[in-house]
Amino acid sequence: MPEYVAELRHAVEQATPVLRGLSEERSRLRPQPDKWCPREVIGHLIDSASNNHQRFVRAQFQDDLVFSGYEQDAWVSLQRYRDAPWEDLIVLWSSFNLHIARLMDFVPIDERVRLRPRHNLDELAWKPVPRDEPATLDYFMSDYVAHLKHHLAQIGIRLD
Repeated sequence: MPEYVAELRHAVEQATPVLRGLSEERSRLRPQPDKWCPREVIGHLIDSASNNHQRFVRAQFQDDLVFSGYEQDAWVSLQRYRDAPWEDLIVLWSSFNLHIARLMDFVPIDERVRLRPRHNLDELAWKPVPRDEPATLDYFMSDYVAHLKHHLAQIGIRLD
C-alpha cells in the first residue's frame, strides 16, 4: 500500500471526530473576512475529492495526465457550504475520501509510476510539476493527500 493511502485514511480517522467537535458557530466562523470558514474548507475538500476522484480513474485509461480544472472559489460560493448542514458535510467528506483511499490502493503500481510526459500538473497540482518534466499518477495522488492535510491544518486539525 502506498504511504499516502495510509496517510489519507489516518487523516480521515483523526479529523472526523475533531470536525464533529466543532460547534455550529465555530464551523461558520471565518478567520478573516476573505478566508473560508471550516464548513467552506470542508466543502472545498469535497469539491477536490469529486474532481480528483474522476481524474484518478480517468488517468488509468489515458496516456497523459491532462484534466479540466475548476474555479474553486466559485464552486464554494455557488454551493453555499457555509449554510450546509455541518454533519452532512462531515459524512460526505469522510466517506468520499475513504472511497478515494480504496481506489488509490487498487491502482496497479505500473500505472502509478508510469512517466507521463504530457500533463497539466503545473496548473492542477497543489505543488505543481513543471510542464517540461514528466509526471506520475503516484505523484498526483500523493499531492492530493498533502493538499487535504494542508487544509485540515488551516482549520486547526493537527494530525499525528
